[in-house]
Amino acid sequence: MAGFTIAIVGRPNVGKSTFFNRLLEERKAIVDDISGVTRDRQYGIADWNGKNFNVIDTGGFVPQSEDVFEREIKKQVLIAVEEANAIVFVVDAATGITQLDEDMADVLRRAPKPVFLAVNKVDNSDRLLEATEFYSLGFDSIFFISAMSGSGTGELLDAVTQLIPAEDEDEEKAELPKFAIIGQPNVGKSSLLNALVGKERTIVSDIAGTTRDTIHTHYNLFKKDFILIDTAGIRRKAKVHEDLEFYSVIRAIKAMDEADVCLLMLDAGKGIAAQDLNIFSMAVKKGKGIVVLVNKWDLVEKDTKTALEFEKDLKQRFSPFVDLPILFISAKDKTRIFKAIETGLEVYANRQRKIPTSKLNEVMLKAVESYHAPVVRGNTVKIKYVSQIPTPVPSFAFFTNFPDDIKPPYRNYLENQLRQHFHFTGVPIRIYFRKKIAVISTSVMHISVWRRAKKI
Repeated sequence: MAGFTIAIVGRPNVGKSTFFNRLLEERKAIVDDISGVTRDRQYGIADWNGKNFNVIDTGGFVPQSEDVFEREIKKQVLIAVEEANAIVFVVDAATGITQLDEDMADVLRRAPKPVFLAVNKVDNSDRLLEATEFYSLGFDSIFFISAMSGSGTGELLDAVTQLIPAEDEDEEKAELPKFAIIGQPNVGKSSLLNALVGKERTIVSDIAGTTRDTIHTHYNLFKKDFILIDTAGIRRKAKVHEDLEFYSVIRAIKAMDEADVCLLMLDAGKGIAAQDLNIFSMAVKKGKGIVVLVNKWDLVEKDTKTALEFEKDLKQRFSPFVDLPILFISAKDKTRIFKAIETGLEVYANRQRKIPTSKLNEVMLKAVESYHAPVVRGNTVKIKYVSQIPTPVPSFAFFTNFPDDIKPPYRNYLENQLRQHFHFTGVPIRIYFRKKIAVISTSVMHISVWRRAKKI
């Protein structure tokens, strides 16, 4: 299932962020200040047993209001329940069941989603005995864990990933290219869609309670044929005061999962924000093609150097992945919007590119010969063969005698050489180093087998 998403929910200080960081094995965060409420909302990609899934942590904020649950927790939980495929509800064994836990459990029991109750901070036998009180919350899937030490988290993740079916890559290959228009609210996503298709789109459902999926538009004009995935249908429900920015990130993540190429829209007047960088890094991690569209360029006062300086600043922020197409557009005036589509199709082609093995080795072994990997513990690192791995993201295996000792600077050199010679603009590249395999001729192998058989 493309884009399987789990949401981590729970009241403050139960260990959600610790659990989140354990899943991702790193720290990731978006921090913003709205109405005096500081929230640390986190998004990432986790891997367990070979299955990838999105993780959203809805916690980590400290509300100013006394009505903690009604004003903040409930708002984000409702969004998470609506958007996620499964929920991990984290509670604290050290403090036992609180009224906030009861209120949240009441919401989750009515949710048509699998809920996994994770009783955290169970790090000794006494805590395990006390934690049994959480059975009274009425959830079938209950796990006793310690997010700090990792105890019990494996069993929880085993259960979660059982819900994720294996992807059918052959089926995906037969589909049309998919472009996702992503970006913060009010950067002009819906304006771009309307300008491209030449008509106004209905982007808001009037029916209460309907699921608001991303809008898919089949674009088949000017000999161009692809699917546009729009996340512009993000509006507040009349009866639910949603966190619009939080919701928009979830939608962007889900659109990314469906897409081959992401059209990341920025507001020229506002530049790039931390949330844009976070979404960008997730698209890179997911191996998606990326085109950066700086919208509302018509409103910017500029001279001959403005675009160059703006692009230079953006690439510094996007570093180290700087081999990106950056276009300055106006969706309102339809300036360069069709160039954006042409560039998107070029990036799609770059992402699909397969390099003949003979050509790959001819070019890359020359690059290796021109600049050798640094010597390791007095041993010369030798790269003898390169092969492209058959994956949706351009991936290359370099066979070497010391695969674990090649450092990031040399990896970056090889990636730059691949980009320079084979045109992977706008596409993340994966590089793997593998141990050289000794090649034995067929005749020698047959003689060896014959000799062993004779001895027997």
